[in-house]
Amino acid sequence: MKLFNHHTPLLLLFGCTIALTGCSPSSRHVDHTPSAPSLVVHTPSTELAKDTLVESAPRALNTPDANAIDPAKQISRPDSQPLLENMVQIPEGWFTMGQEEFSDALPKRRIWVDCFWMDATEVTNEQFAHFVDQTGYVTLAERPIDPVQFPNLKASQLEPGSIVFTPSEGPVSLDNHTQWWQWVKGASWKHPEGPKSSIEGRERHPVLQVAWADAVAYATWAGKLLPTEAQWERAARGGFDQKEFCWGDDKPGTPRWQANIWQGSFPDSNSRADGYVAAAPVGSFPSNAYGLFDMSGNVWEWCADWYRPDAYFLKELRNPKGPDSSHDPAEPGTPKRVQRGGSYLCSDVYCRRYVPGGRGKQDVESATNHVGFRCVVLIETKHANQ
Repeated sequence: MKLFNHHTPLLLLFGCTIALTGCSPSSRHVDHTPSAPSLVVHTPSTELAKDTLVESAPRALNTPDANAIDPAKQISRPDSQPLLENMVQIPEGWFTMGQEEFSDALPKRRIWVDCFWMDATEVTNEQFAHFVDQTGYVTLAERPIDPVQFPNLKASQLEPGSIVFTPSEGPVSLDNHTQWWQWVKGASWKHPEGPKSSIEGRERHPVLQVAWADAVAYATWAGKLLPTEAQWERAARGGFDQKEFCWGDDKPGTPRWQANIWQGSFPDSNSRADGYVAAAPVGSFPSNAYGLFDMSGNVWEWCADWYRPDAYFLKELRNPKGPDSSHDPAEPGTPKRVQRGGSYLCSDVYCRRYVPGGRGKQDVESATNHVGFRCVVLIETKHANQ
């Protein structure tokens, strides 16, 4: 995921490559873009490279399978039209896209976005469960690791799993994200923290442990799309052009908490000043001016765009769809999509990318327990060129 400021170190777990995601420490306030450090984890001992680590999206090993929906259950919504229940209409218009403090969110530029509808909340466990029930879909985290790609792995090491945030026992260096990210066998959207966890009683929580392809599969079934970066930021700002936060300029917690982010010492102690230590039920915090909930914090949200740090230099200023391909100088050759909004792991101490202009990135095959998504529906307008 990406709470992150970028750069994807490599974790070789059981001899497999997993790219971990996260945020560069924002206490340094300058947006760092170091080259990808190497990190080798052996079993049972661990040997760390000396390179400074700024985590990027945790990368899963599970094989993407285009046929993950049971053919016998392939269906779409009963109606041909997308359902607009629990969606909010976002007006067309110009806004200033970008944020000065992040090098990959520059240059700031005026962008036009046509009118569209967006889910008022992140997709919930209840909604995703209905999709799975109707289609038989199997997420990437639920699929075994492909033995063809990793022939040297033992059968026990091919079991499905995903990456889970685990608080450290005390203060640790923020340069080594393996101290709070772990590969957990059996972790999936049904068991976000591992096989002993459950989503029972968490039906209104955002669905977690979904890779980009999983989000696209849900959106396609629902007759919707993932938002472009421009759509997402236009919606998140709520009409407050160039304000620091989705709700304006008031700092988080003044006078109340407007978002589910981390308070306390990261990654060992979350004080829960905002009432939550992990993902909160959707809509637990006030909406922005457009009526959208959790556009800041809670969980990162997948977008349609490929990630490039130079994407804002593209000349497309009306309904931009982003670059044609992905490139992350920290991890060349690993395709990544953009994530937005930050998560419950973001804070001013470690990650400020919960602000509306902050960008995240993650390997398209990765899933974690702090990433989800929401969808959009497009609306034709005659005024886009005015």
